[in-house]
Amino acid sequence: MLRYFERLIDPFSTESSSPPTGLIAFYRYFLQPVWPYVLALLLAGLGASLAEVAIYSYVGQLVDMMTRGTPATFLAEHGHQLALMALVVLVLRPLVNAIQSIISNQTLPPALTARIRWLNHLHVLGQSYTFFQNDFSGRIVTKIVQTGSAMTQSVTQVIDALWVVAVFVTSTFFIFASADPLMAGPLAVWVVVLAVLAATFVPRVRRRAAAASEARSLLTGKLADIYGNIQTVKLFARDGREEETARGAIAEQTGRMLDQNRLLTTLSILLQISNALLVGATGAAAVWLWTRGAISPGETAVALGLVMRLSVISGRVMMTLTGLFDNVGTVEDGMRTIARPHGLIDQPDAPDLVVRRGEIVFDHVSFAYGGTTPVLRGVDLVVQPGERIGIVGRSGAGKTTLISLLLRLYDLEQGAIRIDGQDITTVTQTSLRSAIGVVTQDTALLNRSIRDNIRYGRPDADETEVRIAAERASAAGFIAGLADPRGRKGYDAHVGERGVKLSGGQRQRIAIARVLLKDAPVLVLDEATSALDSEIEAVIQEQLEGLMAGKTVIAIAHRLSTIAAMDRLVVMDEGRIVETGTHQELLASQGLYAQLWARQSGGFIGDRAPHEIAAA
Repeated sequence: MLRYFERLIDPFSTESSSPPTGLIAFYRYFLQPVWPYVLALLLAGLGASLAEVAIYSYVGQLVDMMTRGTPATFLAEHGHQLALMALVVLVLRPLVNAIQSIISNQTLPPALTARIRWLNHLHVLGQSYTFFQNDFSGRIVTKIVQTGSAMTQSVTQVIDALWVVAVFVTSTFFIFASADPLMAGPLAVWVVVLAVLAATFVPRVRRRAAAASEARSLLTGKLADIYGNIQTVKLFARDGREEETARGAIAEQTGRMLDQNRLLTTLSILLQISNALLVGATGAAAVWLWTRGAISPGETAVALGLVMRLSVISGRVMMTLTGLFDNVGTVEDGMRTIARPHGLIDQPDAPDLVVRRGEIVFDHVSFAYGGTTPVLRGVDLVVQPGERIGIVGRSGAGKTTLISLLLRLYDLEQGAIRIDGQDITTVTQTSLRSAIGVVTQDTALLNRSIRDNIRYGRPDADETEVRIAAERASAAGFIAGLADPRGRKGYDAHVGERGVKLSGGQRQRIAIARVLLKDAPVLVLDEATSALDSEIEAVIQEQLEGLMAGKTVIAIAHRLSTIAAMDRLVVMDEGRIVETGTHQELLASQGLYAQLWARQSGGFIGDRAPHEIAAA
């Protein structure tokens, strides 16, 4: 039966759009589709609170009826009232509480939390490459996870606190006032004190909660950064230094948490004092009024019972309020990261890129990563359909930046890039990148199976196609011998975070297999064989020759021998194209390429300036 209620809300059946940046609008964005269940939880909470107050009120009446009546006639005179209250106690109250429990445990919070995390993930996933470069991945993950649970908890806390305050306190005040106005005096003072405490402490808790949330996210980000680069930490024997990094982050987070807890402890002490004064003052007033015959024993019993109950639930209310603003602070902190507008977006109704020939045109492209020092300076380059060009130059010449702009990882600052006459800024990013196969030097794999990593190039590929791609990339041999700690073998073996369980050459071959399977019309090779030994590289080069047939290819390499046979070579220096031509033409011109070729030792380009090369 409970599964039915669990399936009432599908957290994934909603359209994705950018979450707003205002706090109220941020809440409304996520709650609007599930408002009927929020309303149902409100009504269930109202019913539970009213039932509890009715029971307390009837206890006083029962005491008075028993005091005035006789046992022999008691049931005959009051049996219908007892039956009605029995119905409330045995049926109505448990039923309302059951509905409240089902909605709050099975229906709303789990699905709402999942919905918030899902939509936030979709929005963050659509952020630009720069967004992820400027933050810790672990910190971003923490924001997404924390914001979902914090928002859900704050919604349920509002409902809980609302009915306790609105129903229980209001009903108690009414019961006291109807018995004797003097009875309501201590309660009125207590409510004012409670409001002052809330107004004084809750906003400060909210601010400190946001600071604690930020410190917690930074701690997660720094620890994830250490673990994600554990090989570097070990190779440089920097365990001690990273201990200090972690110690500082943990101390910062602990300090923020203690700042918050100081307020909570102070609030708790003051609340306990006010509760004690409420019980004492109400009890004294009730006894004094009873001695004067102003109220009945039943009313005295109800008064004492209600204030004792209020003293218990007031702590819960205040903790609920502080927990509410703790969670609101967490939501605000997460919102500042999650709800940022996308920095790189498609134009409205942008069409998909259609590649028919594969011509690529760089038209006076300049780029400085938003700074003042240009990395590319007026690059003009036309790559003919089916042409294979190699881009060479010293480190920092702008080669990889040129490729990043082609893939629209960054928006152009000046100039244009067109594929078959279509400006890449006017087509969808998904279609652009789907049309370009890329193998980079720094290959990172997903912590999934070998099969899933290869199939990433074309998710609809069948098992035979995956295995053929692996064989063409000379990866089938080592894949057969793979096994992970959970006993999965071969194509089912998982490769670890970023592919850490594989060697650099093995990761490179999986990446090549992935691109072979993708079979895109445009191919970009950025040091594609740099991690391979000479024997494997020769085999891969043969496969790449077949892959490049009929495609437009742009290859970057420091090892010039790997691209010397390209149709044309483009030499870059300080963000400009300084030479173009075939390998032989460039050697004959005795320019920068010839100097780099002469300087090359062991297949790599040195980073010395031309005059230093000439002097050598």
